Amino acid sequence: MRPHTSPPDVAAPRYCRLERDGRVLTITIDRPEVLNALHRDAHVELSQAFDAYAADPELRVAVITGTGTRAFCVGTDLKSLAVTGDYDYPYGGFAGITKRFDLYKPVIAAVNGLCLGGGVEILAACDLALAADHAQFGLPEPRVGLAALGGGALQRLARTIPMKEAMRLVLTGGRIDAAEAKRIGLVNDVVPAGELQSRVRALCDELLQCAPLAIEASKQVMLDSLAAPGLAAAMTMPYPAAERMLASEDAKEGPRAFAEKRAPRWQGR
Repeated sequence: MRPHTSPPDVAAPRYCRLERDGRVLTITIDRPEVLNALHRDAHVELSQAFDAYAADPELRVAVITGTGTRAFCVGTDLKSLAVTGDYDYPYGGFAGITKRFDLYKPVIAAVNGLCLGGGVEILAACDLALAADHAQFGLPEPRVGLAALGGGALQRLARTIPMKEAMRLVLTGGRIDAAEAKRIGLVNDVVPAGELQSRVRALCDELLQCAPLAIEASKQVMLDSLAAPGLAAAMTMPYPAAERMLASEDAKEGPRAFAEKRAPRWQGR
């Protein structure tokens, strides 16, 4: 097995753990005593972790998860918020990811338990998600007089799952189980809790078989095209990541490797 090491350009964090396994960076929210709820410093550390992921060309996939088996993330640490008062999120938004609109490398959510409030915000901002079979999901904000405004979940869910299902999740404030989350498209798959880590790694390996610039181009086109006024505009607007991909050495390597009946050697350039 390849050794796990922290990225060298990130100071040792207190509220999350960073593990690098080859080209995969796993970011683990590490506040189990509060079910991985987030306060100001945790948001800053997570944003720095995603900064490091975005800036490192050797890292191609990121996974975000939580410590333990009880919770992925239950959102904002309300006790901390009551003491410190309202605060601004760092550049990346809630957990350093919800407003990171210029990150085109893939991010996978490994939902290992309760995923509530801001946890759903994080999940909705990820590209792919696997959930342990005991995980539960919910946006309980309306039950305490609030709405899920902090990280774009309302906007993202309206775009990514059927509207009636999104409305039910948002307006009732109730919880759903992992099987229901998969049925409505909130997660890609549900796996036994003991297999979550290995199944996430298998998904990472699938992504690593693809050319990194092709993945970035695909993600940019899919996400940025949502802002276009129609299909014709979406198909004709410029996509810098796609232009970079088409001009890359990898765009030549792929067909060459296919013709030579060998595995491609991606360089990411």
